[in-house]
Amino acid sequence: MSDICPNCGLPKELCVCETIALESQKIEVATEKRKFGKIYTVIRGLSKGVDIDDLAKKLKTKFACGGTSKGNQIELQGDHRQRAKRVLAELGFPEETVEVK
Repeated sequence: MSDICPNCGLPKELCVCETIALESQKIEVATEKRKFGKIYTVIRGLSKGVDIDDLAKKLKTKFACGGTSKGNQIELQGDHRQRAKRVLAELGFPEETVEVK
């Protein structure tokens, strides 16, 4: 007998919770200037349906930079605005929901 998802009530093989979580995001990608003139890319608008720590790890590996996840946002060292939109689309987030400022 298959396991049942506690959120949607469907069997685990047919579960759509993760897909719905990715499509319902309104993600904002912007840069901030910090101490000593350093530029940080900040990704905001991620909700609880997404594993933010895992996403931050994937982005840091892809961009070969440092960074952290704080609350519901990811901070990356450097200016990665345009590349972040493309990589988020590759990871399953619809491009229409990612706004670059």
